[in-house]
Amino acid sequence: MDKIWLDSYPEGMPHDVDLSTYRSLVHLLDEAMRVYADRVAFRCMGASLTYAQLDTLSERVAGWLQLQGLKPGSRVAVMMPNILQYPVVVAGILRAGCVVVNVNPMYTPRELEHQLHDSGAEAIFILENFASTLQAVGSRGALKHVVVAAMGDLMGWLKGPVTNLVVRRVRKLVPAWSLPGHVRFAAVVRQAIRAQRVAEPGLNDVAFLQYTGGTTGVSKGATLLHRNLVANVLQCEAWLMNGLGKQEGQLNVVCALPLYHIFALTVCALMGIRNGACMLLVPNPRDIPGFIKELSTFRFHMFPAVNTLYSALMNHPDFARLDFSSLRVTIGGGMAVQKAVADRWQALTGVPIIEGYGLSETSPVATCNPNNLTGYSGTIGLPLPSTEVSIRDDAGLPVPLGQPGEICIRGPQVMAGYWKRPEETAKVMTDDGFFKTGDVGVMNEAGEVRIVDRKKDMVLVSGFNVYPNEVEDVAVQHPGVLEAAVIGVPDAHSGEAVKLFVVKRDATLTEDDVAAFCRERLTGYKRPKYIEFREELPKSNVGKILRRELRDADVKKAA
Repeated sequence: MDKIWLDSYPEGMPHDVDLSTYRSLVHLLDEAMRVYADRVAFRCMGASLTYAQLDTLSERVAGWLQLQGLKPGSRVAVMMPNILQYPVVVAGILRAGCVVVNVNPMYTPRELEHQLHDSGAEAIFILENFASTLQAVGSRGALKHVVVAAMGDLMGWLKGPVTNLVVRRVRKLVPAWSLPGHVRFAAVVRQAIRAQRVAEPGLNDVAFLQYTGGTTGVSKGATLLHRNLVANVLQCEAWLMNGLGKQEGQLNVVCALPLYHIFALTVCALMGIRNGACMLLVPNPRDIPGFIKELSTFRFHMFPAVNTLYSALMNHPDFARLDFSSLRVTIGGGMAVQKAVADRWQALTGVPIIEGYGLSETSPVATCNPNNLTGYSGTIGLPLPSTEVSIRDDAGLPVPLGQPGEICIRGPQVMAGYWKRPEETAKVMTDDGFFKTGDVGVMNEAGEVRIVDRKKDMVLVSGFNVYPNEVEDVAVQHPGVLEAAVIGVPDAHSGEAVKLFVVKRDATLTEDDVAAFCRERLTGYKRPKYIEFREELPKSNVGKILRRELRDADVKKAA
């Protein structure tokens, strides 16, 4: 295919990445821990973990797993927020040759049970704050080993003023639990057992099972190989590092998005480790005052986040008082970045939000705006090096430039398939190796891609397509609107009608105000027929607005 986007690459940007750079993710980790041994790798709640400590502790985790009889390829679940134990455990699992199964700590027992059974996990590392969830799981499948961590486990190892007050405050968040036969994380890392490097995993071995959110059915595990993650780390580095290279000394990265989510895992943790970065782990970014206090002590150069988090930060008066002089790159992903948010962020920080796009199935980044962006582009940028994007119709044929179609992706970061679901894999992979994203987009003459919307979120009004992103983007430009979400609802006249949910910024805002604002900016069939005010909108743990929950609640109310 004609890779027209290559002509739009910034000067010096490679067209491809060299996958022979590393034999595996373990090779990448080993190199970084050796080269950057004396640097701080992660900071959290006033404590810090060096690369040398990460090396020692993760080797002990790996050795313990091998001592329990886990073999290369065995799946190990990790159910933790952004705390220092997370990178230690993940690196240890990989060094043992095992597969990481990332688990959202906010899962219900039902969701956890499904993931344990589906992955066949033999062990789990879990923060005690969520141990009661595991206790409530009826059947744990192949699970034999449970390691329970506490927030203060590593404090004896680490640098920094960690007070008992910090640990006491967190303990209040631990519900009562009982897991007979469990092992404490502190006991695991006290054992000076180093992993036996019998056989280092290769690029074609499985590294992670990254479960999708299940918005299109049962939650499925995207099978990500060492090759996929190594490729995406190198792709993201090639795309971003010339902008990040302007800072003096060590690269500092804000890790507010959860590392169990693929965006933060690759762009923050793995790319950060590859470059010897110091990463600030934020366990609870929804605590905006606490988050801002942490940022005030950290001269950050890179700040990946989602639209809702950027908006929430800017709506707190203390955020504007921070020092943004070191900030070089701001990356938006996970959901569409709205123009009103992007413009406000750039005006406040002096740095534009570079919007990228990807999915769990693509490790995740497939496209991104170049880091020489001067302002909001309204696109998700260009395909990364070694990546191809094809916009196709329902018959699987490429559409002309400027025409909407399904975004399809081919590249070394595309998953091997869904874990033990060949039929589901076949549904999303084309005969020529492209992954069908389910997202509708258009590509222009420069090779830039613009998201139109998810196929399933599209609203059909009297035969006309209405894309929720467009209506939401208009609504949030009203100064009285904080957040907005759009769904389609049944309508006797037009088949479907547009319903807009709004969270107020201005308490005096009325439905008529919003309707008049939209009427000025949207053609007739795109205008909301129904407007409903909410105190808050349902969001995923990474801050993505869940239209599906709004639809489900609306259906129940109508019934």
